[in-house]
Amino acid sequence: TQHKRKRRREPSGSGGFDDTQIAMADLGSIANEAKTPVAGEAVHKDECVYTFDSPASEHGLYVSLKSFRGVGHDYLHHFHAKTKERLFLNFIKRPVPKEAAPAAEEGDAPPKKKPTKLAIGVDGGFDVAEEKVVYNETYKLVILPELQTIDFNDVEAKSFQDLPLAIQNSVRGILAAETASRQQDVAAWMADPRVISKHAAGLLQLDNGVQVPPKGWKCARCDLTNNLWMNLTDGTILCGRRYFDGTGGNNHALEHFGEKKFPLAVKLGTITTEGGDVYSYDEDDMVLDPNLAVHLRHFGINIASLEKTDKTMAELEVDLNMKFEWDVITEADSKLQPLFGAGYTGLENLGNTCYMNSTMQVLFSIPAFRERYYPSRSIVETCVDPTTDFECQMSKLADGLLSGRYSQSRIDDIVGPDGVAVDKLTDEEKQKLIERGQKGIPPRSFKSVVGKGHSEFSSTRQQDAQEFLLHILNMVDRDSRKHQNKPNPANCFKFQTEERLCCLQSNKVRYCTRDDMILPLPVPIEASTNKEEVAAFEALKVATEAKGQKVDTKDVVLPRVSLDACLSAWKAAEQISDFMSPATGSKGVAEKTSSFKSFPEFLIVQAKRFYLDDKWVPKKLDVLIDVPDTLDLNSLRSTGLRPGEEELPAGGPAAAPAAAEPAFEFDDMLVMQLVSMGFDVEGCKRAFYHTKNSGVEAAMNWVLEHMGDADFTTPFQLPTSSSQAPAAAPGANEPNEEDIGAVMAMGFERFQAVKALTATNNSVERAIDWIFNHPEELSEMAAQIAAGGTAADPALPSDQPMEVTEADGCYRLVALISHMGSSTLCGHYVCHIFKEGRWVIYN
Repeated sequence: TQHKRKRRREPSGSGGFDDTQIAMADLGSIANEAKTPVAGEAVHKDECVYTFDSPASEHGLYVSLKSFRGVGHDYLHHFHAKTKERLFLNFIKRPVPKEAAPAAEEGDAPPKKKPTKLAIGVDGGFDVAEEKVVYNETYKLVILPELQTIDFNDVEAKSFQDLPLAIQNSVRGILAAETASRQQDVAAWMADPRVISKHAAGLLQLDNGVQVPPKGWKCARCDLTNNLWMNLTDGTILCGRRYFDGTGGNNHALEHFGEKKFPLAVKLGTITTEGGDVYSYDEDDMVLDPNLAVHLRHFGINIASLEKTDKTMAELEVDLNMKFEWDVITEADSKLQPLFGAGYTGLENLGNTCYMNSTMQVLFSIPAFRERYYPSRSIVETCVDPTTDFECQMSKLADGLLSGRYSQSRIDDIVGPDGVAVDKLTDEEKQKLIERGQKGIPPRSFKSVVGKGHSEFSSTRQQDAQEFLLHILNMVDRDSRKHQNKPNPANCFKFQTEERLCCLQSNKVRYCTRDDMILPLPVPIEASTNKEEVAAFEALKVATEAKGQKVDTKDVVLPRVSLDACLSAWKAAEQISDFMSPATGSKGVAEKTSSFKSFPEFLIVQAKRFYLDDKWVPKKLDVLIDVPDTLDLNSLRSTGLRPGEEELPAGGPAAAPAAAEPAFEFDDMLVMQLVSMGFDVEGCKRAFYHTKNSGVEAAMNWVLEHMGDADFTTPFQLPTSSSQAPAAAPGANEPNEEDIGAVMAMGFERFQAVKALTATNNSVERAIDWIFNHPEELSEMAAQIAAGGTAADPALPSDQPMEVTEADGCYRLVALISHMGSSTLCGHYVCHIFKEGRWVIYN
């Protein structure tokens, strides 16, 4: 080492220091460290595993030739000290400015292919608005710890050809490999594929002489000339459905089906040689008609002569986001000022990740989360694998959002989104560039970690923000058990409610406490404060539509309900019929009321706006909720057992024991029907259990009532009925050696078998399913045992009482998460956060 350092200080013939020559001499002894990535192996060449640094950052990205991990400049020496890896490919991208392109003449651009599926970023879907920027890429081989470098422009350069073959192969493999984020495939989202209609093969077509012209269509019952559908049985052209905001058609095609029962209709203006939008009113869905060309020819339509003139249903589904709710919630009529700096960093939408982005922006506006995960360096430097460690990913996201390093105006870029140099833009173009805000950081690795093992959050489908919030808080809780020397930030949301049950036969009461992190409030639409205005609007709407005209979106009036009314509805007594009183031994009526036993530091309130329509589809109440800036909930604080109250007996009445109830069994078909509506499978099991398998509608109502419960998504276990088994003695529920052996025979460890059997009441079959569904919890146990602990250590996950804080019950509004769209399965989320004396929207 001393000899190498001495040689490096000697000047080369050119008058400088010949680092390249020294580096070449060093390569022989370490070239065998270089590996070549195999197919499917993760290559992190687009982003640092510790931060959001990328090849476009000031110093670029350093990709290890051994582990293929990407590391930013700030963490390079830490990564080397930890892994002893010495060879890195330094990858730098810089945009190349170009002259402004002349405006394209009409007809120059090729026609865009019609979208065939509701998808973004996939074949057949909508195009992603990509920036038209050309990048210049430069490469260096970097050797640590001395930071010796060898530059090469490309793999054909002589400086690259002189490298040892193992290093050449490694670099070539890294450059050719797909990035780790691309392999995760989180940039595309897709709706369910359409199926062939059952009516397509033998469709009845009337010989009524109808011949439809190739253009100039109009509804047969009104004056509408767009959103027109032709019935494929009789050729009648009618307008489509009315949308939720009052736009669209006048429902005449739907009315025609109600009268004639002719099932299929095609949307005129969407027909091309590739097909068109076909709707089956009988099947109530968009469908495929393989015989569409034949069916159209019956009415004189040559499919080859038609070109697309109207929006497809896929396009309209996306367009609906831009209607009434969108304009209101995103403040479309306001002049918004882009913000930059620490705490004002946007998150890139990876395709239906707005629910996650909005939730995480709000969480990191809470002091407890900022203090726990930021600054992040001490956390990320201690984690074993930053790509899979939850605490590390939370810290990485906190650094990205709170440091301000990635919150830059586009005006500071070298080039604009069209590749033109910023200094060449006009003042108007520069202003538009500023108003576009920032690019944001892509939370790909974070989504990969928090969604791992979860059937919904690992997908690219739209999800419910409230369910994701509970999911992430449960992960924070579980992770905090591994780091008991650090505060649990989720504690700031925890509180307890007290339920008072009063038997109206005996007037005796029972009090029980439940742990919560979210307060779900019913929305009593009957308590709206603008009933007269709503009635006037509905009358105007009917009169306007009777004239064949549309109601202006800006004239829409929705019911307004105050948050106080929602709280009153939550507090109101709920009657329970067929209550079996343990005091009287007979069925009667009981009343249940709720109150706060403790108040959290930060109270999360969920407005329960979803309901079940006549098609059993979750829909959202069209209602505005007036939320005050401050709230005092002390009047809702519980008082406990009141003077003169007598408690209900804990057990049943002193009478003959009731006949044993039959064992409860789930109807898998009904459970999956409810799951297909977008709800968690464990919550659906709870719903059917508590409604005694009385049907999907009853279960759905239970789900909508209880989806805010803290345990809604936790694995559900059937309670052991006291009538079916005697009370268990201490230790009686411990798994026996025979069952443990049966599980271990499937290839699992003993601690896994014991944990799973204990969690499933000693059911071997359910225990194996439990192991597959709880990989993270079991990996935490394995790590604890490997560190010298046991499966009974308190640091391991266990059923512990909730640790709650005690606040004074007075609150100030600090954040909102808002949903736009007709159901949890579609739409868009944004959030508003009160920062530095002003409201800031994160979209």
